[in-house]
This record gives sequence, C-alpha cells and structure tokens, in this order.
Amino acid sequence: MHKCMNWKAINFDWNQVRSFLATVEEGSFSAAARVLGQTQPTVGRQVAALEIALGVVLFERVGKSLNLTRTGTELLSHVREMADVANRISLTASSQSQTIDGQVRITASDVMSAYLLPPVLKQIRLAAPRLEIDLVAANDIRDIQRREADIAIRHVRPTQPDLIARLVAEASANFYAATTYLDRVGRPKNEAELAKLDFVAFGDAAEIAGYFQPAGIPITVQNFRLGSQNGGVAWEMVRQGLGISVMSDEVAELTPGIERILPEREPFTFPIWLATHSELRTARRIRLVFDILAEYFSKGR
Repeated sequence: MHKCMNWKAINFDWNQVRSFLATVEEGSFSAAARVLGQTQPTVGRQVAALEIALGVVLFERVGKSLNLTRTGTELLSHVREMADVANRISLTASSQSQTIDGQVRITASDVMSAYLLPPVLKQIRLAAPRLEIDLVAANDIRDIQRREADIAIRHVRPTQPDLIARLVAEASANFYAATTYLDRVGRPKNEAELAKLDFVAFGDAAEIAGYFQPAGIPITVQNFRLGSQNGGVAWEMVRQGLGISVMSDEVAELTPGIERILPEREPFTFPIWLATHSELRTARRIRLVFDILAEYFSKGR
C-alpha cells in the first residue's frame, strides 16, 4: 500500500526553495535575482518567507555577505534533491510537448502582435517545435465561439458563457511623442498645454477623445489631424514626429526616439485578458500555448 502523505507538514512552496538554492549557488540575493529573472527584493522576500514557514534561520547576514547557518547547510542537500526532481519533471513535460502538433490561432491587436508577442512566440517554438502558430493581428474582436481564433488576447473581459477567461496582467500607458516633435513644439507642462498639440488617432478620433474627457484632459476631435485604423501605422506616425498618442509603456520602451509626456502624471491602466473556448482548453496544444502566454504576461516581459 502507498504510504500516506502528510500534506499538512508541507508548508512552503517551490518558489521559496528555488530562491534559497539560487542564493546559495550564486552567493547573493542580487546574483540570484539575475539568474531567476526576478528583482533582488523579491528573492529576499522569498527566502524570508521560507525561513518563516520552516521556523528556522537559513542565512547569517554579516555586513553585505550571506553565510549559511548550520541548519541551512543541513537543508541544502535536500533542497538540491528537490531541484533535481523539478528538473526531471520539466524535462519529462518538455519531451511530451515536443510531440504536440497542429495549428493554434492567436488573435491580438496589431501593435501587441508586432511588439510584444514575438518573444513569447520564440518560447512556444522552443517548447513545441511541431506546432503551427497563426497570429491574427486584428483590432476587431474575432469570434472564438465560431473558431475564428483559438486564443484571444483582449483588454476587455470576454463575457460569452462558453469562454474561459483569465486576467493575466494589469498594464500601464502614458502620453508619448517623438523627441523630434517635442523639440519642435515644446514639452507641455500640464494638460492644458498638452491639448494645444497635435494627436495621432488609433481608430475613431471621436471615440478616443471621449476617453480623455472623464480624465480631465481637454482634448477634442480637433486635435486629431492624422490617424489610422492600423495601430502599427499610427504608431509609426508618432515615431516619425507627426503627433502625440497614448501608448502602452512596454511598447514605448521598445521604440527608439520616443519620449513620455507629463511624466509626473498618473498613468492610464488597462487589463490584459486571455480567453479561449471551454472545449478548446482541454486540447493539449491549446492548453500549452495558453499556459505559456499566461506565464509570459503575468511575470512581466
């Protein structure tokens, strides 16, 4: 008979253990943060949480250096065994994903498709090289229920009853313009000065202006002299110095020659939702891509 597991005795999580092991192997919280792709405070909090969960002290902090305590040294061999098992689990899962094939159609806005999705598409290709990914770059809502897409990335929560939706991130956006444009017209110091400048419309100018009014920004359709239904084209107009627009901070950071306007102003925020049909979620290829996308957005690019 299989030995009964005492689940209540396991009161820590793998992320805490991983941070502890990386700190030991790399010699400091900052070095561990680099190899884990996290921040130094996050790693420190994970190690502290592990110490609290286990009721022990793992490190002695002497100046800026960390020294393992005797308890930490005793636990280290067990932690390394856990890491070996975790690696074997990952390798087994990876070998299974290598056999996944078929097509997965992802739909997202044209700007997100061009700027933010290529890195995660590389991850998907490495995880499942036999998959065929069709990226539908469209700003209109493609219907998952009618199988126009398998997975949708949206900024509004889908409400259809047969869909599974997961909130994976809260993103931020601000006003941006090209440095060349601001050098020519000057850098506005407040919303009133901002409203005297040219804007580039991403879609319907009246609809966009309507978003600004509740935020106390006196921008009207008269500010929009240029625009495009294609977000990539509109953003290129901004990049080439034709006016101002609101843009995701992540996209702006990836675009050379762009400056944030009114940097002290509270940013706009918007959600990122992943959605798929409840039936499709059980398909291995859809589940794999959905989970990789969810991790990519939730941990930050």
